[in-house]
Amino acid sequence: MKIQGFLDHLLKSSSGSGSVLNADFGKGAISGGALGLLLGKNKTTRKLATYGGLAAIGVMAYRAYGEYKQQQGGFAAGAAPQTVDRLPPPQVELHSQAILKALVAAAKADGHIDAREREVIEGEFSRVGTDADLQQWMHAELEKPLDPAEVARAGSTPEIASEMYLASLLVADEQNFMERAYLDELAKQLKLDPALKAQLERQLAQPQD
Repeated sequence: MKIQGFLDHLLKSSSGSGSVLNADFGKGAISGGALGLLLGKNKTTRKLATYGGLAAIGVMAYRAYGEYKQQQGGFAAGAAPQTVDRLPPPQVELHSQAILKALVAAAKADGHIDAREREVIEGEFSRVGTDADLQQWMHAELEKPLDPAEVARAGSTPEIASEMYLASLLVADEQNFMERAYLDELAKQLKLDPALKAQLERQLAQPQD
């Protein structure tokens, strides 16, 4: 099951108008519930395009976590953040699975992903030729009840937790009460220090380089 490639494709496709998901819905970001739609035309896609899909989340997490640690007194020698953009392939796959899990959950934070939205998401699997194991895994994630505690269990390191929260911020509408409440509970379950949570939110709000 190669999650990295599918996730990178999904993130990169969000930066243009040629995505099947965007073409199908024909709407802006954060208005429907399908993963590709929610990663559509908003301020974050310029960052994703600039840094190159999945690497964008790693770069932003690296900066935010690094700045947070400096505020807390810095790192031990040689202890730079191990984010998804600077790891060997086996570890990248672990981070990718956690990030994709967070994205799917955040897409459900408005209360549901309806049958049409699920059909479009799963149609993207066929279009890009994902393997059967990944399709089965994603289908199971889409069907699960939304549970921030269950999602947060994938955040096995502070760096992964930071990436998962950033990924969730890409999808969820912070102005929506249900989605803001989900983000706050996820941060709590990920055991993010409030200062780190704020730093991650500031990192995403910053204009692109």
